Amino acid sequence: MSCIQCEQIAKYKCPICREPYCSVPCYKTHKENPCNPPPEQPKQIDDSNDKEREYDYPTEDTVPVEKLKQLEQSTDLKKCLENPHVRDILELLDKSPYPDELMKEYMQEPIFTEFVDACLKVVQPQDENDTFL
Repeated sequence: MSCIQCEQIAKYKCPICREPYCSVPCYKTHKENPCNPPPEQPKQIDDSNDKEREYDYPTEDTVPVEKLKQLEQSTDLKKCLENPHVRDILELLDKSPYPDELMKEYMQEPIFTEFVDACLKVVQPQDENDTFL
C-alpha cells in the first residue's frame, strides 16, 4: 500500500478516512484538507442456513429462529425503531456488560415498553382465551 501523499510504502492509516500514509509530515499534509470517513458497509448476514441454525444452549424461553425472522415483517416494530431514542437505548443495551440492570431501568420508559410489547406480540402472541390471574 502506498502513501497518499508521496507514494512511498505506507505504514499507517488516517483514523478518520483510513487513507494510507507513511510519515508524520505526510499525515500533516493530508490533514490540511478535511477528510471524510469511508461509507459504512452494511453487515452482510448469511441467512442461507437458518433452518440448520440451532442454539448452543437452548432453554424453555429460547425463541425459535423462525419466530425471530418474523420480527422483520412487523410494522409496529418498524414504527418503534423509527424513534432515535429507542435505537440509542438498544445500542446501549447491546454494548453494556450488564444489560439486565439497564433493562430494568429502561422498562420504566413508555417508548421502550412499546418496543418490547411490539416484539412480544410477534414472538409470543397471546390467545384471546388466555387470561392472567
